[in-house]
Amino acid sequence: MAQAPVGAPHPSQTEDAGHAAAGHQSGAGKYAGFFALMLGSIGVVYGDIGTSPLYAFKESLAHVMSDGTPATIEEVYGLVSLIFWALMIVVTLKYVILVMQMDNKGEGGTLSLMALAQRALGRRTAILFIIGVAGASMFYGDALITPAISVLSAVEGLRAVPALASRIDAFILPIGVGILIGLFAVQARGTGVVGRFFGPIMVVWFVTMGVIGAMHVMQHPAITAALLPSHAVGFMMSHGFLTFVVLGSVFLAVTGAEALYADMGHFGRRPIRVAWLLILPALTLNYLGQGSYVINHLDSVNHAYSVARAVALAAGEQHFAFNFTPFFEMAPDMVRLPLVVLATAATVIASQAVISGAFSLTQQAIQLGLLPRMEIRRTSETQAGQIYMPQINWILLSGVLVLALAFGSSTRLAAAYGISITGEMLMSTCMAFIVLWRLWKRPIWAAALIMTPFALIELIFLSSNLQRVMQGGFVPLLLAAGLMLTFWTWVRGTRLLAENTRRDEPLSKLFETLSHHPPHRVRGAAIFLTGDPDVVPAALMHNLKHNQVLHEQIIILTVKTLQTPRAPDSERVRVEDYLPDVKRVTLTFGFMETPNVVKALTEARKHGLKFDIMKTSFFLSRRTIVPSEKSGMPLWQDHLFIYLARNATNATDFFHIPSGRAVELGNQVMV
Repeated sequence: MAQAPVGAPHPSQTEDAGHAAAGHQSGAGKYAGFFALMLGSIGVVYGDIGTSPLYAFKESLAHVMSDGTPATIEEVYGLVSLIFWALMIVVTLKYVILVMQMDNKGEGGTLSLMALAQRALGRRTAILFIIGVAGASMFYGDALITPAISVLSAVEGLRAVPALASRIDAFILPIGVGILIGLFAVQARGTGVVGRFFGPIMVVWFVTMGVIGAMHVMQHPAITAALLPSHAVGFMMSHGFLTFVVLGSVFLAVTGAEALYADMGHFGRRPIRVAWLLILPALTLNYLGQGSYVINHLDSVNHAYSVARAVALAAGEQHFAFNFTPFFEMAPDMVRLPLVVLATAATVIASQAVISGAFSLTQQAIQLGLLPRMEIRRTSETQAGQIYMPQINWILLSGVLVLALAFGSSTRLAAAYGISITGEMLMSTCMAFIVLWRLWKRPIWAAALIMTPFALIELIFLSSNLQRVMQGGFVPLLLAAGLMLTFWTWVRGTRLLAENTRRDEPLSKLFETLSHHPPHRVRGAAIFLTGDPDVVPAALMHNLKHNQVLHEQIIILTVKTLQTPRAPDSERVRVEDYLPDVKRVTLTFGFMETPNVVKALTEARKHGLKFDIMKTSFFLSRRTIVPSEKSGMPLWQDHLFIYLARNATNATDFFHIPSGRAVELGNQVMV
């Protein structure tokens, strides 16, 4: 769900973004547009999965030796095979081939898939709501852990630089923290600040990975046999319970796979798929190369691990960081420092992608009514997906710094990483099953036959990661539980608030009364915002009660959000002549759009709505919510809802209403 870099076309209006960007061009221009999208997808979409080689194989190897026995050549073959087939099954088959077909009007992502599944069922069900919200909550765990583990794993590569190896340990964490603070500090400038460099840097990164890996594959060509699934199956058959431990680390190789689906709205299905055909070989070569390097240095690797383990046990530590990084070790000495710098740049890009994804996901959650209003700033006048959310940015930074300082190394963070990703993937599999069955009209047995293998694999990965709950896996679980509770509290509280509002006076009854006892009329137009156009807006009632006047022209304005990413132009504005001097206007937006009321109202003039914005006042209702023992929610949940409501962004700012033309009238409501 990361944002497209500056200069990349925004293709979400069509099913295939490659054609959207180049459909009206010909010859070289068409290919240039497609190439720009593909390059952008390499920079943004594949940032996370592209940095997994820094730690995935390393952690898998450490877990193979965790039982105290030295690693064998066949075990190395098995690890490489498990990683390769995880990439093939989870990334290639599930996401690239299947799930990316399930676009919601060109958009992807957890909440887009939830909206698509809701449309397939024809209603919002409790179980689907829980699945969708759980998937979204898990993504926030990913957004917290990815920057910390990626940046720390890159900076830890400084240990592999001969000139620094003996004195760099004390500086690794401070350097990583400094980079993380700098990364979040520049978010206000927009993704485009670093976005225009994303593609080229990541292309260099993938080429470098592939070349270094190929160099070591040539030294041990037999390692290519690890591509056969028999080595992965043999490893699982011979290692019993240890397989579950190892699979938790193997899964780190596919973290970031959700981005392929989430970023489809920015780059399109075809550019992302073509880019994967170039990236998969680079990843495969690098993992093969790491396997080859370990086989050629197996005795020294086993010795280094046994020494580190003995030192840790002597100190009474059950868990320790194995400071061996095959990714950097297999590079020639003279290029290790430049490689660390390049890896750090790549991890910053991976982190940028997931941070931007958190902004997009939060925007969707707000528009779908799962979270209160928050400030959303557009950082590009041309790219629809370029947004910045200061509240989310600083919350994420606080969480990332806490994780980095508490865990201290990428190895310890790896224990917390897998649970959030596997949980998110499993939720998407459940929703994809509903889409396959109800929307694509496949027989239920056929849908189950297709999706069950993915669900089983993800359940195995999840089971493996759940074994690390006490080593840090509790972090994403607690975070997801807290976010799900927040989502549910806001949805439930707003529903109860809406039920209270329905008890207000009907609009028709008010104007019938006013026709017999007309108030004083003043010049100009007044726009009253309301969530229910059939009920008298509280601001209108208070204006009548206290000011005892009505404007010459009255507009009852309702803003609706669809379960689709963008509202069709034909549904954007609906104007209804309610009375000669009263109109009801409905503005409709998609959940990926920013509801700019003033801009939409200028379009309403084409539908016969005549008003002068400089002579128009916007009246908004501000409710002060107080807890009630009879609200329908526990008292603690009342207080949580009230806290969220009080910290919601002002409606004037959220709907982009000129502050000089806005009037807020308040009342007290019990919930």
